[in-house]
Amino acid sequence: MSKLAEYRQLEKHLAEQLQALEALKGDSGLKKEIEFEKKLRALLDQYGFSLKHIVNLLDPESTKHGQKQVATTGTRKPRALKVYKNPHTGEVVETKGGNHKMLKEWKTKHGGDEVEGWLSK
Repeated sequence: MSKLAEYRQLEKHLAEQLQALEALKGDSGLKKEIEFEKKLRALLDQYGFSLKHIVNLLDPESTKHGQKQVATTGTRKPRALKVYKNPHTGEVVETKGGNHKMLKEWKTKHGGDEVEGWLSK
C-alpha cells in the first residue's frame, strides 16, 4: 500500500472516530457517569480513601474471589497409588500414573494387558 493510500485510510478512520466521539459527548448517560465519577473522586479525596478501600468496604469477599477460583481448580481427587509386581523378576513399581519408566518398559516387553494383570490390589 502506498503512503498516500495509507494516509487517506488513516484520515478516514480518524474522521469516523471523531464522529463517534462527538456522538458520545451528547449522550446524557455518559454525562451522568462523568458527573458521578467527579463527585465520587472528590468525596474520596475529602475523606482520604481510595477505590480499593471502598470496594473492600462494600464487598470484602471481592478480593477473595480470585483466590477461591485458584483453589477450586485444584480440587480434583488425588490419584490412587498403584503397585505392580513383575512375576518374572520380582521387581515392584509404585506409581500414581502410567508414565513410569519401568512400567513403560514392561508394557513394551510383555504387553499392556499382561502388565495390567500384575496390578496388586
